[in-house]
Amino acid sequence: MPEEREDSNGKQLILAREILPDVIPIIPISQRPIFPGMMIPLVLTGDVMINTASSIMESEKKIGGVVLVKGQQGETAVSSDLYEVGVSAKILKVTPVDEKTVQLMINAIGRFKKAEVMQESPFINWKVDHHYEDEYVPSESMKAYSRAIVSSIRDLIKSNSLFQEEMKLFLNRFTVEDPGKLADFVASMTSADAKEIQDVLETFDVRSRVEKVLLLLKKELELSRLQEKITKQIEQRISKQQKEFFLREQLKEIKKELGLEKDEKTTELERFEERLKKIHLTEEAQKKFDEELDKLKILEPHSAEYGVSRNYLDWLTALPWGVYSADNYDIHKAKKILDRDHYGLDDVKERILEFISTGKMKGNISGSIICFVGPPGVGKTSIGKSVAEALNRKFYRFSLGGMRDEAEIKGHRRTYIGAMPGKFIQSLKSVEVANPVIMLDEVDKIGASFQGDPASALLEVLDPEQNSQFLDHYLDVRFDLSNILFIATANQLDTIPAPLLDRMEIMKLSGYILEEKMQIAKRFLLPKQIKEHGLQKSMVSIDRNALKNIIDGYAREAGVRGLENHIRKIMRKVARKYAEGNTEPVSVTSENLEEFLGKPRFTDDSLYDRKIPGVVMGLAWTSMGGATLYIEATAVPSKMRGFKQTGQLGSVMKESSEIAYTYISSRIKDYGINENFFKNNLIHLHVPAGATPKDGPSAGITMATALYSLAKNKPLRKHLAMTGELTITGKVLPIGGVKEKTIAAKRSKVKTIIFPYENKKDFLELPEYIKVGLDAYFVNYFDEVLEVVY
Repeated sequence: MPEEREDSNGKQLILAREILPDVIPIIPISQRPIFPGMMIPLVLTGDVMINTASSIMESEKKIGGVVLVKGQQGETAVSSDLYEVGVSAKILKVTPVDEKTVQLMINAIGRFKKAEVMQESPFINWKVDHHYEDEYVPSESMKAYSRAIVSSIRDLIKSNSLFQEEMKLFLNRFTVEDPGKLADFVASMTSADAKEIQDVLETFDVRSRVEKVLLLLKKELELSRLQEKITKQIEQRISKQQKEFFLREQLKEIKKELGLEKDEKTTELERFEERLKKIHLTEEAQKKFDEELDKLKILEPHSAEYGVSRNYLDWLTALPWGVYSADNYDIHKAKKILDRDHYGLDDVKERILEFISTGKMKGNISGSIICFVGPPGVGKTSIGKSVAEALNRKFYRFSLGGMRDEAEIKGHRRTYIGAMPGKFIQSLKSVEVANPVIMLDEVDKIGASFQGDPASALLEVLDPEQNSQFLDHYLDVRFDLSNILFIATANQLDTIPAPLLDRMEIMKLSGYILEEKMQIAKRFLLPKQIKEHGLQKSMVSIDRNALKNIIDGYAREAGVRGLENHIRKIMRKVARKYAEGNTEPVSVTSENLEEFLGKPRFTDDSLYDRKIPGVVMGLAWTSMGGATLYIEATAVPSKMRGFKQTGQLGSVMKESSEIAYTYISSRIKDYGINENFFKNNLIHLHVPAGATPKDGPSAGITMATALYSLAKNKPLRKHLAMTGELTITGKVLPIGGVKEKTIAAKRSKVKTIIFPYENKKDFLELPEYIKVGLDAYFVNYFDEVLEVVY
């Protein structure tokens, strides 16, 4: 039954409960629920929300429902996404923000519960059961609850002034004696999560609601106390640090007044002036130093420019201006050091000793750039160290491999944050002398990018005519690099730019043959690995045959890095045996070698155990050293002539094969070949292994011999290899890599080797131990090749 009251004039008053409609549009909200009695703004975005607001405004009472969304769906929420309890609210004012957004001022009236969903589109409409709270009747228990809430709020106000302001607003509208409204207000003010606050909204019974709010207040109080405790701890730390800072500053000032201590700037200035006494700046550098020092004196230590100037002066005075180490030109001592550190490489050692001898006669070794070229693991870097030791010079090494920024060479300009000098200036600061040996490793792998071309920047550094006036972008004063001995290393020369290559003296390290590797292993690798693995010489031994099998079956590369890795593997297994309690010396022999290293990686280089027409062994050069390769030719019956090549051949090698095919085809009468052989067959020429790319002209005579052997059906004798470029008239032209190819042939048990005649001088210059056991023939024309082969 609706309640009726009369005012002072006797007129009938209609209560709010009588004007609340049963079917209302629903506004979903996603953050926190709204409680009865609250007057707050709401911002609605999207067509659905704006339609909902319009529908409410068009209704007679302008009343809708506000319900919390369970998730975060917002505008796309449907009835199943909403809680069942919300508040009815009257829209007091609508303010458009833009086409898709409006702001509402609403007054929340009372709780309701969903009874039935009337519609979902274009907006949500519910039939609801409104909850009307009974008029508050004071009671002792309710007063006690109210006071408990007020007491908790009083405690919270001490740490959170926001509660104080909100409490004033509440008291302007309601009495603190009404526990229901007080509980709603307090619940809306807490920082509890939306689910806990919604639970308070859904509690219609005032006593239960107050109990829940008291629990929330207790949690809020605990959180507030914890926050206050953390804030106090932070303030204490800060105040302690501030106190210490002020005390330190006072102490500094007192010490300064007493002359016991100097400030940071004075200390820095004195340090730079002290350094200046030990070096000999050029006129240009001295002028720059004076300018920067004067600037530093007037700058405040806390300014950004102070740090830039200080760093610049630090670099300028840390460089070894006019500081040189005394060179040692004792040829016998140099030879002793080179022989001590390296076995073999006699030709390279001779050239190094000649180089030092020239320096002795001149009085200096300035203006020299050496480039060691050879496969990995042949000792390029270590021989550079030995040269530095022989000359009594400091040694510095850095790699150019993958370098893509020219600022690495020439430095960054000082305008950039974190600017630094280039690698050469950095190296001079590190070695503290102006005439070190600087090794430029992997000069063939230098890159280029949008940041510049480091190879071009190196031209100035490595040019004896220019490097005495080297200008680093950071220093911006010229430094003399002409006293530095530069040693570059590379695996191949093809990728080094020609102007850069022109500035270097090339020394080739071809690699080692079996006998040299045996000696290197005995003298250097075995003692080194025994020591590195914590073993004694008496604990392990590797006999000569086992060592030979390691080199031949596991480590055939030109260098000795692979050999060292396999010796290291043996030592690890030996170390484990001793760690597990073994006390007997371990002996590695050819019989038990597989227990330590597994099955051999390499077998006999000979792919064929019988002689086959059309198959010839050739010799090749790679960046890893020399190698053997086979040329195979076969004929496929066909109605017309044809020629195809496989085996990943490069364009130069394909041209060589076509020259060989043309040459043999043009001389079928001279060689007594059946006239129809090439007419009625497709000739297929293959170079295994198919996955390895190959290129170069030096397989010309090998391909022609394979075609001749196929056409005549005459196989070649075994243990024979050849190399040489062939012209279309049958002339044999010289090739490169004679030493590497000879070593590869010897490794593959070749007995007879054919070279172009013009390479005879290169072969004769080889050490005797490489040539021994080889029958070498030198040919001018292809006909001479056939005379040797058959």
